[in-house]
Amino acid sequence: MKRRQFVRMSLQAGAASVILGQGFNLLAAPPEEPEAVWISGGEPEGLLAAALQVYGGMQRFISRGDVVVVKPNIGWDRAPQFAANTNPDLVAAVIKACFDAGASKVKVFDRTCNNAQRCYRSSMLEAVAKEHGADVEQVRDFRFREIALPGGEILKKWPVYKDYLEADKIINIPIAKHHSMALVSGGLKNLMGVMGGNRGEIHNHFNKKLIDIGSNILPTLTIIDAYRILLRNGPVGGNLGDVKLTKTLIMSRCTVTADSLALRLFNRQIEDIPYLKEAYARGLNKFDPANLKLQRVDLS
Repeated sequence: MKRRQFVRMSLQAGAASVILGQGFNLLAAPPEEPEAVWISGGEPEGLLAAALQVYGGMQRFISRGDVVVVKPNIGWDRAPQFAANTNPDLVAAVIKACFDAGASKVKVFDRTCNNAQRCYRSSMLEAVAKEHGADVEQVRDFRFREIALPGGEILKKWPVYKDYLEADKIINIPIAKHHSMALVSGGLKNLMGVMGGNRGEIHNHFNKKLIDIGSNILPTLTIIDAYRILLRNGPVGGNLGDVKLTKTLIMSRCTVTADSLALRLFNRQIEDIPYLKEAYARGLNKFDPANLKLQRVDLS
């Protein structure tokens, strides 16, 4: 059963390291699929290509005919070099890989914090996504649908974007960055871009409410953009002195795992991030962080 069919029915019902030198390639996926990959030392397109090659290609995640939502961070009126939004070159590469795997449609959108038109333009994500054949639209209030949150500790229902709910597959592409409230922003935090309602209400008891909602809308795949990371003054940024070029990409089927790995870029641990602690406490992690099958590839 496809994701969008499942969601419709639910709504109707009530609601290991590898180091590669330049010029070398991975020839095949390892016998046992890793639980996460960490790719470093390349440009966004090359980082993605190496990560997908470890897994055996985007076809491991996307089936022919799928409607795919690619969910970057487009929240801020900032140019790419300020590392407030997802890198447009990475998003372009993901869109291309989805179509190459047989996706029938790719949709790109985000509920922005600054003016949507400016965010879409300044981030370069609108132009790049359209150039590569994706459907790009600004989020519309009337397209949110309230869903039940059966495991919610505080929230029992919340509006989520209809296009996200009805997609066959979701690829979440957050940028790894400092966040003044959450401390580090990654895949779980990026899901706020498909949540409707009053953002301020989520921020009150944030750690529990984010997981109340997020646990019900986890993506197919999380790809953390760490080509550039914002070390300070996030989530908005605006000072190039706060940006670090790390040329890294992290990929996992498990959003919680990907977010946990990204903490290493900020010298943080899971215990430092309350919403991640909450995610682990509720069992949202698919993999054990103490015994994680992580594959590293260095392209430099």
